[in-house]
Amino acid sequence: MTWEVRFSGFGGQGIVRCALITGKALSMYDNKFATMTQSFGPEARGGACASQLVISESRVLYPYVTLPGVLVALSQDSYNTYEPKLRDGGVLIYEEDLVQPKEDTGRVQMYAAPVTRMAEEIGNRIFANLVTLGCFAAITKIVSAEAMKNALPGLVPDRFLAVNEKAFDRGYEYGLELLETRPLSIEEAP
Repeated sequence: MTWEVRFSGFGGQGIVRCALITGKALSMYDNKFATMTQSFGPEARGGACASQLVISESRVLYPYVTLPGVLVALSQDSYNTYEPKLRDGGVLIYEEDLVQPKEDTGRVQMYAAPVTRMAEEIGNRIFANLVTLGCFAAITKIVSAEAMKNALPGLVPDRFLAVNEKAFDRGYEYGLELLETRPLSIEEAP
């Protein structure tokens, strides 16, 4: 079983860190293999940014995403660029307040989450990437919540570890709520 995941948004949203945390969680704590690639514009903040993971239960033979089964889109530009490249039946998790998706035709399974707003309620919008990862883990079940939290030390500042865990938990709870209203179709799962 192989999964291809793309996290996308703009610089400053923690897009690369999303893939780093997820890759570490999978490879060190969930007994899976993962490779990560990234791309970003020349701007440090505000430019286009994407990170990709190829995840497998055996060694990854080709490290690049070819047809992702999961897209996390945290900006309109990233949605516009990458949604057409999401495979049919794939999972789209998008930032409810920043992305205006096209009409839901049923081609992909769509989940909207106000991750930036939830992060602000926790204390700072900088935690939106951890809220996003919580939603991602709850909806896709590709990686366990325990593995994700175990992966945080060393990838987030120690002084913010507790609040990052809180942000992840908030996103995870929200992701489970989304699944109650729209269960993930097993036949079409990533």
